[in-house]
Amino acid sequence: MSYIVLLVGLGVLILLVAWLPMMLKELPLSLPIICVGLGYAAFAAFPLDNPEPLAFPEATERLTELIVLVALMGAGLKLDRRIGWRRWMVTWRLLAVTMPLSILMIALIGWYWLDFPISASILLGAALAPTDPVLASDIQVGPPKSGEEDEIRFSLTSEAGLNDGLAFPFVHVAIGVALLNGNPPWTMLLHWAALDVAWKLAAGVGMGWLVGKLLAFVTFRVPNRANLSRTGDGFVSLGITLIAYGVTELAGGYGFVAVFVAALSLRDAERNSTYHERLHDFVEQTERLLMMLMLVLFGGTLAHGLLHPVSWSTVGAALAILFVVRPLAGMAGLAGLAMPAGEKLAIAFFGIRGMGSFYYVAYALNAAEFDVPNALWTMTGLIVLLSILVHGITVTPVMRRIDRRRQAAAPLSAPSIHPRMEKAGVSPDP
Repeated sequence: MSYIVLLVGLGVLILLVAWLPMMLKELPLSLPIICVGLGYAAFAAFPLDNPEPLAFPEATERLTELIVLVALMGAGLKLDRRIGWRRWMVTWRLLAVTMPLSILMIALIGWYWLDFPISASILLGAALAPTDPVLASDIQVGPPKSGEEDEIRFSLTSEAGLNDGLAFPFVHVAIGVALLNGNPPWTMLLHWAALDVAWKLAAGVGMGWLVGKLLAFVTFRVPNRANLSRTGDGFVSLGITLIAYGVTELAGGYGFVAVFVAALSLRDAERNSTYHERLHDFVEQTERLLMMLMLVLFGGTLAHGLLHPVSWSTVGAALAILFVVRPLAGMAGLAGLAMPAGEKLAIAFFGIRGMGSFYYVAYALNAAEFDVPNALWTMTGLIVLLSILVHGITVTPVMRRIDRRRQAAAPLSAPSIHPRMEKAGVSPDP
């Protein structure tokens, strides 16, 4: 009977994947809020097992890993703007300034405020600094060639696509510190700089570019009777995702970086093909289904008391991370750019936390012993929940207001990027 009930529940979940985004489009609510609420209600009403991550460490890591991978492919496919130093200036600033500052400030909060060990503090910073590519979908650009690529949406989409992989070196620092066992840190730091930073990042970018170019050739360049684009099958995008991730991990690189770069490389090889839309649509549907499943399980952990150990001190730290750390670090990264203050604040504020944070905590706890695993999960769960609620409620009205203001200030024929951004070296695609 429980198996049949599970099938019915899965069927309802799949129908909701299609139905809810349409119903919520005009409301100040997001799909993740509904999913967490459904999970909480289901696990509170029925005698279902507690899906707490510490009880299922391997499953938690693999499921969140898959969700992030699919989201990264989708983020790369939907970007119309060609990669470049000036065109991606806001993104580079968010990666080079905002993310390291966020990691540092969150780690200090973990160490001084929450009394975490140094290894757990570094892990907390690395896990909570990246903008999530999964839950940030409500503020990302639209499908390929849709024209929905203003500077706010583009910056947050491209940041989410890259900073999940760039947070990995800091996760490895936390693991290295946890495994020191009294040994001098210099050997670990040298190994980290050479392998976890230099080699793995270079391999991630290089392998992603190579896989993207090779698969783009197979998809678009081989004779018409044999190229993949003629199939019209969207699930090809999932194959590209897994190949890019797998071969890069086998080469010792960061697979997350490779997947996003492979998507950019594939898109760049044939920018005007309608097949990109088919690939993106399949990835987006898969991402939504996996996301809803994970958030329902997250709601189940809440129903079973994931946040019961939360204290007022923990709540204060979580609020500081969401409402002080990210906005301050974001504004610091955007300092000096000639763009409207409201748009800067929106980019700085909407650094949504989600599946990527869950993945990094699960990955690190499976790789090394940390002294406070329960506290790490409680803190991460609290911040993700607050982010889902706060950002999910505010994103629709805030972006509507900014869009109306932008449309009123610029002629209809103006580019989607704010005109003053060109003075700062940020320009739309030629």
